[in-house]
Amino acid sequence: MIKLMFCLRRHPSLTREEFLAHWRGPHAALGVAGATALGARRYVQNHTLTHDLNAALQASRQAPEAFDGVVELWFDSTDAVSTTFTDEDARRAVRALIKDEPNFIDLENSPIFLTEEHEVWDSAS
Repeated sequence: MIKLMFCLRRHPSLTREEFLAHWRGPHAALGVAGATALGARRYVQNHTLTHDLNAALQASRQAPEAFDGVVELWFDSTDAVSTTFTDEDARRAVRALIKDEPNFIDLENSPIFLTEEHEVWDSAS
């Protein structure tokens, strides 16, 4: 499984609540509208919890401040990801998402990259 990961920091002009409202609402709607064209198997929004455990986790490793959230787009292959740059319908869906991103994401501080899943264990199995 190939995953496109996008670690989001909210735009500095927005509160956390405003950021989450936009991400869950208008931006998610764009993702749903373009889902078939994008060719991804799954779209997941991971919203960082506001919890004391986060501070403890960061302190235990001298880690930087957490991202506001992480996007996961699941694809069958890197070829499937590449299709989002070549297929016209996919490109149209991607353009709509990219056009909206500056409305709520601090793009300069939000890395985006591909990963390959390597399951180590799964207690649900």
